[in-house]
Amino acid sequence: MPRELSLADIFQIGYYWETKILLTAVSLDVFSVLQGGAFTVNQVAEKMSVNARALELLMNALVAMRILNHSGKEFSNTPVADKHLVKGSPDYVGHLLVLHDSEWNHWGQLEETVRTGRSPVSQHVFETQPELGAHVLTVLDRIGRGSGIGLAQRLQLHGVERMLDVGGGAGTNAIAFCRAYPELTATVFDLPQTLKVTKAYVEKAGLSERVTLQAGNFHQDEFDGVYDVALMSDILHYQDGPTNAALVEKVYRHLNEGGRLIIKDRFLDRERTSPAWTTAFAVHILVNTEHGQCFTIDEARQWMDQAGFHHVEELEPCAMVQGSK
Repeated sequence: MPRELSLADIFQIGYYWETKILLTAVSLDVFSVLQGGAFTVNQVAEKMSVNARALELLMNALVAMRILNHSGKEFSNTPVADKHLVKGSPDYVGHLLVLHDSEWNHWGQLEETVRTGRSPVSQHVFETQPELGAHVLTVLDRIGRGSGIGLAQRLQLHGVERMLDVGGGAGTNAIAFCRAYPELTATVFDLPQTLKVTKAYVEKAGLSERVTLQAGNFHQDEFDGVYDVALMSDILHYQDGPTNAALVEKVYRHLNEGGRLIIKDRFLDRERTSPAWTTAFAVHILVNTEHGQCFTIDEARQWMDQAGFHHVEELEPCAMVQGSK
């Protein structure tokens, strides 16, 4: 039984102050300036060419948020800031936070979106800011490497020879799957600008002979060849239901008899009130895509049934569903 919210809880939820403080610090690259030492506000402000008084207020708040340390008149990074918020760190996640900051104005139009049902955007940021999109793919690839290996093992793909990764991004899953199954080859289908990033990761993994790249728009262009398994990971929430149904039908046509389609996404439960993170993500999708939305497993099942898939089953609650041709 969840506890009842207090007034303090309501205020904490309603204050977005700390979020914007962190996003602004990342955008200004405060943490990279502080790398490797302790500095006064004036020293940092001079390096950054910003107002010292305003910067001090920002940095004081970051100390209270436990992201910066403070001793005497000097500020320094905490270990977590050094690891994740300094550019050049192998674990840097700032690009993903910069993406969130770029969507700030969209969130500011949430009330109008709820009144009208119309999103404030017509294109996703990956299309409008391809350089930022490439940086974000790098972060998502690093985050997803471990889960990709686990996913490959759970799906039991022994004997599968050809895989299609629809909207495969940086090739994270295709690379993980090929490493887990030496007999497997994969095709990553994605937008041309995305595949520039994918190509570098595939080459770095030494899998250029086994991972093929096909450029195109998966709503408009056909896939090359037929496959034993197809993966659609975290792409359905960017478009509406009929568009997704048509995409599932297209994938069906490119599978061998007995082939499998695996859909992995952030699904809502039947009541659409949980998981909690996904309900908030659904609002994020509302204001940051033109037609996107979060769906239920039942809706994904329906698309697969309509396409002709059999033995449709939920592999992971609110996360993954699979069907066979």
